[in-house]
Amino acid sequence: MSTTATRVIVTGQRSARRSLIRRNRPEHLDRPGQRRRMRRETLAGYGFLVPWLIGFFGLTIVPMVYSLYLSFTAYNIFAPPRWIGFDNYVRMFTSDPNFIQSAQITLVYVLVGTPITLAAALAIAMLLNYRDRGAGFFRSAFYAPSLIGGSVSVAIVWRAMFGNDGPVDNSLSVLGIDLGGWVGNPSLVLPAMILLAVWQFGSTMVIFLAGLKQIPKELYEAAEMDGANAWHRFRAVTLPMLSPVIFFNLLLGLIGAFQVFASAYIISNGSGGPAGMTNFITLYLYKRGFADGQMGYAAAIAWVLLIVVAIIAFILFRTQRSWVHYAGENR
Repeated sequence: MSTTATRVIVTGQRSARRSLIRRNRPEHLDRPGQRRRMRRETLAGYGFLVPWLIGFFGLTIVPMVYSLYLSFTAYNIFAPPRWIGFDNYVRMFTSDPNFIQSAQITLVYVLVGTPITLAAALAIAMLLNYRDRGAGFFRSAFYAPSLIGGSVSVAIVWRAMFGNDGPVDNSLSVLGIDLGGWVGNPSLVLPAMILLAVWQFGSTMVIFLAGLKQIPKELYEAAEMDGANAWHRFRAVTLPMLSPVIFFNLLLGLIGAFQVFASAYIISNGSGGPAGMTNFITLYLYKRGFADGQMGYAAAIAWVLLIVVAIIAFILFRTQRSWVHYAGENR
């Protein structure tokens, strides 16, 4: 055997011994203490999750499943639920004109109020984006209504402002416009509710402003060098780059609009009037369940509302590829 071959064999044996020694070191051994420590850490993680799991199942999943069961029953709290199948759903769409009116009013409120809110929030956000002096003050001033807009006190003030001989009525009378109180007028109370929703655009505006801050200024400079005016820059740069934020605000705005309740309840004194024009589906659900004691029927209305919102969210997610543009995405 040659000297070179001998060296190769000896070197290989030494490498094998070193590898065996490394594998037998303490840090590579599967020690029982290490396994116990890992099990304790895993159990600790699940222990921290226990309060959330209790709340999730006890306050969300179980009530949802039970309300689904109640939607197929006749239930008035004082008597056990009685199974009636799909009678609540059939009644809802065939023999309950108040539900149809409530659904129509809710859709008008959602489809008109949400786009106006988004447009107003985007317009103010763009103004604040191009203004440095006093931007913090104006941002806080516009954001403040969203913090208190859903409160009972603001709804009471809104009812007083748009009521008979209120500030809005008196101001319009000075200009020769005599509309009377908006709250008591069936044709004006819904616009007053939409104005209240638009007034609370602060949180949406802040999100839009954060999105505008992330748009590279180089894109605007390149578009301006190509001769694009302000409208073309807005359409070709701002809207595509801001489309993920628009999608987010649109989705949350639609879901929130379907859930309007407190302002309608306060302004109408819980009646849904005048002429049922503030009888949104959430208020109608409340009246059926807690005023009339028809808990089974109210549960069915709640599930119809949930299904409608889920369908709208599904449509938005399915169509976002045609108008939402994400950075780095090739199409």
